Amino acid sequence: EIDVLWSWKSGGCGEELLVCSRFIVAIGRNAAAFLSSFILDSVCWEVVGVVKLWNEWCRTSSTTNVLPTDSFCLFYRLISDPTVLLCQCSCYVAEDQQFQWLEKVFGSMQKKGLQVTILSTCPVADYKTQESTLTLASPFLKALKTKEFQDQVCCPLLEQPNIVRDLPAA
Repeated sequence: EIDVLWSWKSGGCGEELLVCSRFIVAIGRNAAAFLSSFILDSVCWEVVGVVKLWNEWCRTSSTTNVLPTDSFCLFYRLISDPTVLLCQCSCYVAEDQQFQWLEKVFGSMQKKGLQVTILSTCPVADYKTQESTLTLASPFLKALKTKEFQDQVCCPLLEQPNIVRDLPAA
């Protein structure tokens, strides 16, 4: 079972949806560390929620308080613009938990006008290219986008046959 606890909800069964314009999700230890180092180091963010889950790799406590020490998956809201939300997920979400994770997280927020950005990493050894991985500048950045995303991407697109796996793919 996955529980998403928001500090902005009063408890009960309220159908109140979080108004969100931008949702940035950092999945994995490296992406979460990037958020910590380059974005969350300022005092402009406040913790507004956690994901509690239990699997073979991640065991969060059963308390109901929203505390950073209780979870490996935290939600932050930008104080100057509360419609900007970050998720720092450094825990493993098992394959059989990914749909429930998405359903509960995205079920808490309105989706109209929502732009979602996923940050994740993978080993260079998993990257498929015709050139030698030894000559690749490391680290490097690639992007995937949906057809709805009309803005310009900040880096080259990920080439086939490379794929995204696990929670970032979900």
